[in-house]
Amino acid sequence: MEQPPAMAAESASPKSPQRYQKLYEMLLEAIPSSVLLINRDLRIASVNRNFLEKMRRSPADTIGRRLDEVFPAIILDHVNIDGRLRQALEQNQPTRGERMTYRAPGIPLRIYYYSVLPFSWNGKVEQAMLLMEDVTEQVRLSEEVRRVERHLASVVESARDMVLSTDNDGKILTWNTAAEHLSGFGFPAVKGRAFSDFCAPEQQAEMNRVFASLKTGQDSQMAEWDLVTRDGGQVQVSWVCSPLIDDRSKTVGVVAVGRDLTERRKFEAQLLQSQKLAALGVMAGGIAHEVRNPLAVCSSAAQFLMADQDDPELRQECAHKIHAGINRACMIIENLLRFARPSVEMARQQTDLTAVLKETLSLVTTQARVQKIELVSQLTAGPVWISGIEALLQQAFLNLFLNAIKAMPDGGVLTTALDSGADEVWVRISDTGHGISPQDLDKIFDPFYTTAPVGQGSGLGLSISYSIIKQHLGTIEVDSSVGAGATFTVRLPIL
Repeated sequence: MEQPPAMAAESASPKSPQRYQKLYEMLLEAIPSSVLLINRDLRIASVNRNFLEKMRRSPADTIGRRLDEVFPAIILDHVNIDGRLRQALEQNQPTRGERMTYRAPGIPLRIYYYSVLPFSWNGKVEQAMLLMEDVTEQVRLSEEVRRVERHLASVVESARDMVLSTDNDGKILTWNTAAEHLSGFGFPAVKGRAFSDFCAPEQQAEMNRVFASLKTGQDSQMAEWDLVTRDGGQVQVSWVCSPLIDDRSKTVGVVAVGRDLTERRKFEAQLLQSQKLAALGVMAGGIAHEVRNPLAVCSSAAQFLMADQDDPELRQECAHKIHAGINRACMIIENLLRFARPSVEMARQQTDLTAVLKETLSLVTTQARVQKIELVSQLTAGPVWISGIEALLQQAFLNLFLNAIKAMPDGGVLTTALDSGADEVWVRISDTGHGISPQDLDKIFDPFYTTAPVGQGSGLGLSISYSIIKQHLGTIEVDSSVGAGATFTVRLPIL
């Protein structure tokens, strides 16, 4: 009985031609690419299953056919497959890595990279192999990646905020259009330069510290560093710096997003000025009382003088009281003018926090006295230096003082304590007022939130204080319970 071909091949000698033929066919079928053998007549001598499945053809209508009977003529002419096959068959010259786009009737567009390899026997080229690798999906994915890259690039370039990246050494790698417009430097002028070169000199040490911490894998950090522009000026910028992570979860640099604070600072200055005027309104009664006292003394002394007293000692004493009263009134008015005057200097500089607190307390002394509130000052004897804007800090603490005074309508004690450690200084402002209810504690720093009757408070005082302290890289906390007063604790970094 005749054995089936498979069985006959299986029983053949390990070195028999049938075994090699079987192995060749198995290899051909296993190749994940389309393989065609072309004879010297440019007819298909052999084809593997991959080609037949992708082209939806059968062996009967493929083997023995000319190429133009299998491939559209326009494809053959466009890629000149005939010419490349002849080079292989006649000149033993291979062709590698050419691209071909193919669409058979009823089949979606396919993209191939093809190679033509000559097959020789006894020194003579008998056939050529057309090897076609379907790269449709790879090309599609590559185009999708490029589309996503173009989209991300468009997002970065369209952003109104500065977006830049650096390597681990702080050298600039990318610099978007907003960065060019704000700084005046084009990307070619900054590429490869240290980012710290474009920050204010006094802030470069802090910037280097933040970048060093990001290299160790720490989370994003926020900071305010002035940007040095092409014309030598400086622009206040708020930065959010994050570690740049590659596909192996390794930190390879830093991404920095910066927002121009110019308009925000103008708005804050206007808001601060309006808050100052509101504070003056709150203190108006106490101010009037404070000015009226020395004026009353001056008036009485002047009346004695007008009575034409002949006593030289009395006249001297009256003149002295008039002079002292006028000086006292002038000092009160000068303090008010200095407080109400719009702030011009909005850059942080070395500031004595002790002096700021003393001057701010002097502004509320009269208001406290009118409301029968005792002021207890526990400040350090010497200066405590921080980096800050004096006018803003004074406004922040004034709001806290006035808030405490308002909480004690029937009198009480307002205590201000200042203490410092190695890295920070803290100010505790405590009152013996009615306290803050638990449901209000989480809202007191929200803008326009107030428990005062309509028309008696804007709800901006504490929110402005919170914003100012945050701007100085500090924190503000409150501890309070109903009927037990409140304590506000402000922490600021020390120089």
